[in-house]
Amino acid sequence: MTILRLSIPLLLGALAEIAVAAEPIRLGVALPLGIATGRQSVNAMKLAVQEINRGGGVLGRPLEMIVADDEMNPDKGAAAIEKLAAVDKVDFFLGGIASGVHLAQIPVLKKYGKVTVWSGAASSKVERELKDQDWYFHLHTWDYQQVEQQIQAWQGIARKSPRVRTDKWFLAYEDGAYGTTMFTAYQAAFPKEWTLKGVDFKSAAAGGTADYRIALKRAQEFNPDIFLWVGYESDAFPLMAQLKLTNYRPPILAGMPPGWPKQFGKELLADGVCLYDAWQPHMKSSNATNRRFIAAYREEYKEDPDSYFPPLTYTSVHVLAEAIRRAGSTDTSAVIAALAKTRYETLFGTTLTFYPSKFIKHQGGMNILKIMQWQNGVLHVIYPFEHATARIRHPYGK
Repeated sequence: MTILRLSIPLLLGALAEIAVAAEPIRLGVALPLGIATGRQSVNAMKLAVQEINRGGGVLGRPLEMIVADDEMNPDKGAAAIEKLAAVDKVDFFLGGIASGVHLAQIPVLKKYGKVTVWSGAASSKVERELKDQDWYFHLHTWDYQQVEQQIQAWQGIARKSPRVRTDKWFLAYEDGAYGTTMFTAYQAAFPKEWTLKGVDFKSAAAGGTADYRIALKRAQEFNPDIFLWVGYESDAFPLMAQLKLTNYRPPILAGMPPGWPKQFGKELLADGVCLYDAWQPHMKSSNATNRRFIAAYREEYKEDPDSYFPPLTYTSVHVLAEAIRRAGSTDTSAVIAALAKTRYETLFGTTLTFYPSKFIKHQGGMNILKIMQWQNGVLHVIYPFEHATARIRHPYGK
């Protein structure tokens, strides 16, 4: 009897430990599910969670992903973070694409102070609002970092192909945080001997009417070497249709939405369009992690990811999980310290580390810019040259 009385508390304690160990680590994810980039980013994160859980989870606990739709709307985005924290009781935050949405989320994120690994939001307005927040880790390059890389890239292309002129630019940019700060960053970084003009538009993704005629008219009048539009995937098809109607053919036509509509490259007008990107599933790669990701994504979802955001959000889950393992707990201070020491070999063929940028403590150091161009329905890398699969076709429409 004495042995039984002693063994019951021991047994109950052991069962409690098992229950605690099995309690999931909850990841709160906010992404726009109504666009392909958001949907595919969620899919990629689910893959990462499945892989980690098949390997025994983290610290003996499974990962559980709880997704909230931010609808590309600032108010909905802020409400999504509040729900994930207050109702779903998540332990960590991940996700994100649009800067304008994220600006509305930041006050709520500050309210809870949970460790956050954010994949998107490139506006330096976001960076300034998160100054010195040690719980915040950002993967995407900021607008000014992108601009510096882009200018260097076009200078390199012009040196290799002297017929390509790149010193006269026109930017058509969406009038939210993403587009406006990108234009400001171009103004600040532009070489003195180059010329830059621009006009804003209301993105279709933010409730705009998909009317880009004023921007196209101003561009035609200016006659630039490069016409660059900065918006979202829902702007791509209507913009191209209006280019056709106006019969406007700039020498270089480039776009930089976070993602492109599915099958965009198969459209006749897409031939010769350039874009800034970081990753595509058919790119030449010796990266074994990248090959495994593509194969697993195809098997699970019967399609390819359309942009670099899915591998970026996939990376965010693995980086956070590795940090929790190294920390030995989900304690905020311990996970922050572990994340700060991250060295993770990404799908992009780069090593992710975190360093202080202009305002935040933990910016992801990944120089992953590539300039690509659709040629005969195939998206080719034209820069950097060591990754190139084709030379630039110039001018557009020829």
